[in-house]
Amino acid sequence: MNEKLAKKLQKLPSAAGVYFHKDAAGEIIYVGKAKNLRNRVKSYFQDKNHDLKTRKLVAAIADTEWLEVETELDALFLESEMIKRYMPKYNILLRDDKTDSYVRIGLRENVPYVSLVKVPLPDGAEYFGPFYSAAPIKNALRVLRRVFPYYTAKTVSKSVLNRNLGLEPAANDAEYRANLKKLMSYLRGNRKKLARDIESEMKAAAREQNFEAAARLRNQLLALKSLETRVVFGDDEFVDISKDKGLRGLAKLLNLPATPRRIEAYDISHTGGKNVVGGMVVFTNGLPDKSQYRKFKVTQDKNDDFAALAEVLRRRFSARNKGWGQPDLILIDGGEPQLRAVAPILDEVGVQYIGIAKNHEEIVTKDLRKTNLHGARHNSGHARNLIGAERASSDVVKLFQRIRDEAHRFAIAYHSSLRAKNMLK
Repeated sequence: MNEKLAKKLQKLPSAAGVYFHKDAAGEIIYVGKAKNLRNRVKSYFQDKNHDLKTRKLVAAIADTEWLEVETELDALFLESEMIKRYMPKYNILLRDDKTDSYVRIGLRENVPYVSLVKVPLPDGAEYFGPFYSAAPIKNALRVLRRVFPYYTAKTVSKSVLNRNLGLEPAANDAEYRANLKKLMSYLRGNRKKLARDIESEMKAAAREQNFEAAARLRNQLLALKSLETRVVFGDDEFVDISKDKGLRGLAKLLNLPATPRRIEAYDISHTGGKNVVGGMVVFTNGLPDKSQYRKFKVTQDKNDDFAALAEVLRRRFSARNKGWGQPDLILIDGGEPQLRAVAPILDEVGVQYIGIAKNHEEIVTKDLRKTNLHGARHNSGHARNLIGAERASSDVVKLFQRIRDEAHRFAIAYHSSLRAKNMLK
């Protein structure tokens, strides 16, 4: 450990939080959570019984930063988001894939329930994660279940024990589904807004003299506030970890006037021209902003991705959707043909846009030139490949891949749910 880092670690607080180990180049190489930052971070340099991989990590640490949060729950959710965002090298090397967990909530099922799964499926359910250690998220769900009671299986047990303990809802009704939506909002990080919404519901119920409902909402609000949580990922509390290399690198690569704050990505999904849908995902400050995601059911069922993409973009930028906000950058899943299909629409709006060509994962800019992350040219003139980019561009590559993959996942999930619904007709 260098002298500068040793002095810095003396300032570590005895609070919950997330820490970021960096190498000599300033790249984040490991993200971790802690109930007590002081004890956890110092243990890396004091424990002599680390395994070989951890010893290599410790040897590579040149600097450490941290963020305090109010509870272990905040640290758990923040760690998950930061690992997805930065994809640090040693988190990948040190983790056991078998411990990856997603929270699954099947809100549309006959009996909605909450479970932990290893792999998300395109089944119409909502997935949160991944969480890189099963035990903490299990503990978190146990705590949250007392605030938002839920079923844990698709078949409701005849036993009333969990109901009497306040762990299951009294009935599978509209109120239960509303509570599940609150739980989902909590898992997305909208915890301040959620508390305000519950308080508004409570006051409205009291005005209507529905005192039983008002009392339930009061108890829920008190239980929520007892967790002492706060919004970690809200617009006004965005976590800016020294510098976001991916977003800054993207702005430099594309000659953008400023670092893009809101990035929208679009993808089309269908099966042979049937059940054609479009998906729009939004990344705010480099993080998925799921409350801003939108689904589009394309009006014409035909095998024409270009026409479908053009329809989705026209609807997205129609006058009725002005309230959605203006993106700083649009990412299209496709190459030159896809960009040609949407260029007239996006040029009229005046927004920056790029495409990701699927065959060679090339970045195609709005002037239909292909941008090279390597600084080398392919036979196509300006073609550049996202795979295996140099280290200087690796953060940009990871950012693109995360956004593109999320758009693809979201579109497929909507298409699959629509297809399943139509098969039952």
